[in-house]
Amino acid sequence: MKASVWTRKLHRHGSILIAAPLLVVLVSGLLLQLKKDWSWVQPPTQRGAVAEVNLPWAQVLEATRAVAEAEVATWADIDRLDVRPERGLIKVRCANGWEVQLDGTTGSVLSSEKRRSDWLESLHDGSWFHPAAKLWVFLPAGLILTGLWFTGLYLWWLPVSVRRKRRRGNP
Repeated sequence: MKASVWTRKLHRHGSILIAAPLLVVLVSGLLLQLKKDWSWVQPPTQRGAVAEVNLPWAQVLEATRAVAEAEVATWADIDRLDVRPERGLIKVRCANGWEVQLDGTTGSVLSSEKRRSDWLESLHDGSWFHPAAKLWVFLPAGLILTGLWFTGLYLWWLPVSVRRKRRRGNP
């Protein structure tokens, strides 16, 4: 079998195999590219009244508990804290995907919105479907996509090289 025929078959079948995972990666990646520009993906980062953070941790927990949508009762309900002293801000990311932004000195709630960027990242790498999907579906799809890139480059180069040979007088 000629290399050009083999490459076309590999290119065609590979693209069919990875169509669904690639679509998930493309759409989620596009949305993640817009996370700082589109508040539906990630809430805009606010600024506190003063560029410092001196809020006691107990007050952070109490202020976050006051936001019903956050569904926080204890520290176990909080996924992570993002402290930004230069903005006077504490971002509290809750286990349910909600984000509460607090003023770093007063503890007042500056913003309270759903944060979808973490969910989109897990969708993007395949771990949202199942932990094994990341290694057994999305990793092979990435490897096949790399192969498609090479076979596509070869399929593009083949007619170019034939035209060059013809111009030089080599049949």
